[in-house]
Amino acid sequence: MIEWKKEWRKLALMIGIFLACFYLPVGGERFNAAVLEALRLVRWYAREHVLFCLIPAFFIAGAVSVFISRASVVKYLGAGAHKVLAYGVASISGTILAVCSCTVLPLFAGIYRMGAGLGPATAFLYSGPAINVLAIALTTRVLGPKLGVARAIGAILFSIVIGLLMHLIFRRENREQEDGRITLSDPETARPLWQNAIYFAIMIAILIFANWGAPMEPTGLWHAIYTAKWPLTALFSAVLAVLVVLWFGVKPWKMLFAAAPAAGLAFAFPQHPALPFAAGVVGLSALASTSRGETGEWFAASWGFAKQILPLLLAGVVAAGLLLGSPEHAQGGLIPADWVAQLVGGNSPGANLFASVAGAFMYFATLTEVPILQGLIRNGMGDGPALALLLAGPALSLPNMLVIHSVMGTRKTITFVLLVVVMATISGMLFGALT
Repeated sequence: MIEWKKEWRKLALMIGIFLACFYLPVGGERFNAAVLEALRLVRWYAREHVLFCLIPAFFIAGAVSVFISRASVVKYLGAGAHKVLAYGVASISGTILAVCSCTVLPLFAGIYRMGAGLGPATAFLYSGPAINVLAIALTTRVLGPKLGVARAIGAILFSIVIGLLMHLIFRRENREQEDGRITLSDPETARPLWQNAIYFAIMIAILIFANWGAPMEPTGLWHAIYTAKWPLTALFSAVLAVLVVLWFGVKPWKMLFAAAPAAGLAFAFPQHPALPFAAGVVGLSALASTSRGETGEWFAASWGFAKQILPLLLAGVVAAGLLLGSPEHAQGGLIPADWVAQLVGGNSPGANLFASVAGAFMYFATLTEVPILQGLIRNGMGDGPALALLLAGPALSLPNMLVIHSVMGTRKTITFVLLVVVMATISGMLFGALT
């Protein structure tokens, strides 16, 4: 028997898609420019973000789900864990992980599915991209110490408060999940804790140095690290290969065979680091996918996160580019950047709310929010809305929301987004009043 309610919904969806296609404003200058900007953003995202940011993050997330026992995650980040320890670890994680709102997603999904409590998990979800020590330093240098200090303090407090509020709002569900997890008896991993710590530290180092951005000044420590970023990335990659052989039982000749193309390309094309990095990813993937035991499980878990997250991110990036343009051409989207600048002048509640909402839906790669905000401030943006955008923007984006929904569900995602927007708005108003 046909369920007509479902069929009518399908028909309505088909009619809606048809009408949208029928009335597409193809040929209009604004629409054509917006489509071009969407494609530019997708290309920029693929070139600058997927290979160096997301793929290492997928491998780290896969390692979390395989090499760390659920019992350990529940012990330190679970709903029943010591609150000071759980929220302390989650809230300062961004000082180590220089990631954006999309790169943090596989890491968040990994710890959440392994048993982390909703509160610590969402604190980590916010803090990962928000409490970036490089971004805070750049904010202080470019936008001034007031905004830099306010961003640092606000981001740390935000992560803790948002985590606690998410825990309280969904307390009943947390209790039911915790009761279910208590009945599980997860064996500890055979590998000592110090080995896991070193293993994750090496992978995080690869993620950090591969994405180390150029500093504003061509001198100093940050510039020295930037100059040596690819030798450092290669060094840590070599250490990772040695650890896989020593600790996971992979045959040395297999590792040499997998790593040889990357090493050859690094020497042949030193000015094109993407080539050896991509070859290294392919070699590691081929090696892990054809191995048994933990190494094979590691690749399977990483591939599972990639299959879930990448399609949603692609859809979100296309939508963000269509509406708001690419970082290089913010004027090209359907919503011009000039409109944003006009709506966030002064320190009114509306200006702060609009800055928070706009920041929540825009996509900022790591550190790019600072020069974008610098341009908006030059166009008349107030100090309060500037802080509101800094607190809401890096932690959220349209692609980010789509993936969070697939992990936590509709109610938790809406609550998390609303908490970020409301708290960013209030913080911006207070900061604007004080300055």
